[in-house]
Amino acid sequence: MTVDTPVWARDAIFYQIFPDRFAPSERVLKPGHLEPWDAPPTHTGFKGGDLRGIAEQLDYLDDLGINALYLTPIFQSASNHRYHTYDYFEVDPLLGGNDALRELLDAAHGRGMRVVLDGVFNHTGRGFWPFHHILETGATSPYRDWFVLDQGRLDAGLPLVAYPAADGPQHSQGYAAWWGLAALPKLNTDHPEVREYIFSVAEFWLQRGIDGWRLDVPQEIDDEGFWQEFRRRCRAIRPDAYLVGEIWDVAPDWLRGDRFDAVMNYPLGEAILSLAGGSHLDMDVVAQHDMYAHGIYPHDAAEFQRRVEGLAAAYDPDVVAVQLNLLGSHDAPRMRTVLGDLAGVRLATLIQATLPGAPCVYYGDEVGMHGGVDPANRGGFPWDEARWEPGLRDGVRAVLRARGTEPALRDGPVRFLRAEGGAVAYERGAGASRFVVAVNAADEPATLELPIGDSADGPVRLEPVALPGFGEVAASAAVGGTVTVALAPRSGGLFRIA
Repeated sequence: MTVDTPVWARDAIFYQIFPDRFAPSERVLKPGHLEPWDAPPTHTGFKGGDLRGIAEQLDYLDDLGINALYLTPIFQSASNHRYHTYDYFEVDPLLGGNDALRELLDAAHGRGMRVVLDGVFNHTGRGFWPFHHILETGATSPYRDWFVLDQGRLDAGLPLVAYPAADGPQHSQGYAAWWGLAALPKLNTDHPEVREYIFSVAEFWLQRGIDGWRLDVPQEIDDEGFWQEFRRRCRAIRPDAYLVGEIWDVAPDWLRGDRFDAVMNYPLGEAILSLAGGSHLDMDVVAQHDMYAHGIYPHDAAEFQRRVEGLAAAYDPDVVAVQLNLLGSHDAPRMRTVLGDLAGVRLATLIQATLPGAPCVYYGDEVGMHGGVDPANRGGFPWDEARWEPGLRDGVRAVLRARGTEPALRDGPVRFLRAEGGAVAYERGAGASRFVVAVNAADEPATLELPIGDSADGPVRLEPVALPGFGEVAASAAVGGTVTVALAPRSGGLFRIA
C-alpha cells in the first residue's frame, strides 16, 4: 500500500491552541459572566478566548517560528473544551462564529500558516439536535438509529436519562456514552446516515479552507472501512489534507496509507521528557495521568536512543517525517511541571525540533506555563511578559527558527553518534548540510567523543548555532575524524558541521 503524506507537513511547526484560553478579542462580544483570565482554570468555567483573538496574535506566533495551527474543537458546544458538540456546521458564537473562523483562515493563509481543526466524530454533546430530538419524541424519532441506544427501552415508552443522578448507576441512561459520561452520547457510525453526516462535515470545512483534521479518539470507531472512506472523501476535496489520529500508542496499522497520515506521537514525547527531565522529573505528577504513567521514567541516553530508533523503525519514513511530535497537550500535564526545571524544557524542545516529524508546541509552554492534570493544564495564556520565565521564549524561538530555516533539520537523515550516561549526540542532514545536536541531561558535566569524520577538504569542525540560555557547550577541532564536545550539566547545543 502506498503511503502518501502531505509534503507541507514535513516543514510544519505546529502550535496547539485551546481557543477559550489563548487570546480574547474585544471584537467578540461575550453574553455574560466569564471566569477571570488569570484565575486557576476550572472544569466548567469560560475565560473568553476566541478565534479573532488568535488572528490578532499571529504576529506573536509568526515571530516564534510557527507556521501551522492545531485548534482543539471550535464548534457549538456547552463545554469550554467543546468536545461536547451541538452543531458541527457552526463555530461557537463565544469564539466569534463562522465569520471569525473565516478571518482566522484568511489571516493565517496570508502568512503561509496552515490550520488544522479537531474533529470529534465518535460522540456528540447531548445537545446535538438529533439526540435532542430523541429526548423529546422517544421511539417515534427518525433519529433513533443515530446513536447506540437501548431500543427496547424506547419501545417500552421509557425515556432516556440524559441527566442521571450523580450517584445513580450509569446503565440507567438507556444509551452508550463515551467512558459512560452521560454528556457524551456515542454515535452509531454503522448507520449509513450517520456516516454520511460525518463525511459531509469533514468535506464542508475542507471546502472552506482548513488544511486538515485531527481526529479525536478514532480507535473508538473500530471500523477500517469508515476511516478509509473518511480519507477518500477528504482527499477528494484537498489532496494535501493532513489527517492526524489521536492514538497514544505505537500504531503502524493506522498509518499504512489508507487511513491517517500521522498520529499524535506521544511515545516520542514520553521518551524525550524521560531523558530531558532526568533526576528532575516530577513523578508524582506523572503518576496522576493514566496514559503517561507507563511511558515517562528517568532513563539514560542509551535507552533514549533505543526508544527513538524503535519508533522510527515502526513506520514508513514518509510517515515518520510528518508525525505530530508533541511534548504537552490539553490532555497531559504541562511539560514545565513534569520536567521540574527550565533546563529540561530547553533540552526537550531542542530534541523535539531536531528529530523527524512536525514539532507541536502546546500554547504557553514556550513561556513556561505550569499545570498538572486537567483542568490545571488549561490556564489562560499570560500576556503580561512579567509572568514569563525569563529568557525561555528566546531560546525556544531560536530552536524553532533554526528548524524553519534549515532544510537539513526537517528532511535529513538521523544518525546517533554517541549515547553515554545522561548525554546524547546525533547528526542530522547529509552532504554539505549537516548538523550535530548534543544534549547533556545529567547533573554533572559530560564529554562526548563524536565520530564526525574528515571531509574531502580536510578535518571538519563544529560551529555552534546561538541558542540563548541553553548552557555552556564547546567543541574541539577534529582529530583523526573525531570531535570532542564538552557539555555543562543540563545543557545542550546545536552545531553546524563545517
